[in-house]
Formats: sequence, C-alpha cells, structure tokens
Amino acid sequence: MSDHLRDQINAALKTALKEQQKTRLSTLRLISAAIKDREIAGRADNGDKGVDDGDILEILAKMIKQRRESAQTYEEAGRLELSQQELDEIDVISEFMPKQLSDEDVAQACQAIVTELGAGSLKDMGRTMAALKAKYAGQMDFGKAGRIIKELLG
Repeated sequence: MSDHLRDQINAALKTALKEQQKTRLSTLRLISAAIKDREIAGRADNGDKGVDDGDILEILAKMIKQRRESAQTYEEAGRLELSQQELDEIDVISEFMPKQLSDEDVAQACQAIVTELGAGSLKDMGRTMAALKAKYAGQMDFGKAGRIIKELLG
C-alpha cells in the first residue's frame, strides 16, 4: 500500500503548523481526520484493509464537491466571507489532486472505456463507471462522466 499522498499531506500539515497558516492548517487537519475516519470504517467493514491513494483521492474529491456546494449556498445568501473561506479550502485540497481532465478529455475517456469494455446498453453502466473510476480516480467529475456514459449507452 502506497502512502505517497498521506506523506505529502502530513508534510504540508507540519509546514503549515510551523508557518502558522491558519486556514491551510485547519483544512489539512480536516483532510487527515477524513482519512482516519475512512480507515476506522474500513477496519470495521473488512478487517484491516487500510486506505490507499485511490481512497484518499476519493475523499478529497468529495471534500471539494461539498465545499463547492457550500460556497454556492453562502454566495446566494450574500455571505461572501463564508463563501471565500470555502473556496480557500478548495484551493488547499486541490493541491493534492491530480490535474483535472477537461470536458473534452472526459468525453474521450468515456468513449474509450465504452469501446474498451464493449458496453452496449445501460445494463453496462455499473461496470463502465467502475472502470472509469479505477483508471481516472480524482481526475474528473464522475457525475458529468455518468451523464456522458448514459448518453453513449442510451
């Protein structure tokens, strides 16, 4: 099991602590807590699997999505300082994510997976999405990818 991402996050946490970067420090602590929560849940579910880089990318993507939704809600409510705080946290979390694919690249990746698997109907949706998530963890919005796959298979 690779702890590459976990090591990067821990190193960033130590640096943020030394340099007293409050927002960065609190965001990194949230990431660490989310990883520990996933580990604990994993132990309860299936023995001692641990959390790998793929799991961490999943956690980070979920954290970014939550913050985008919160930032939009705050902005609509006129609470711009809270919205900005969410956006600042997204910046910190995004540092640990791989480069995001463009919409065009996402569409091409979806088409390639459908072709590769020989998927022909909506019954193949689950395994197609599973293959996409395995190959492109953290690199795309899987909600968008799901809509593209539906169009291709529908």
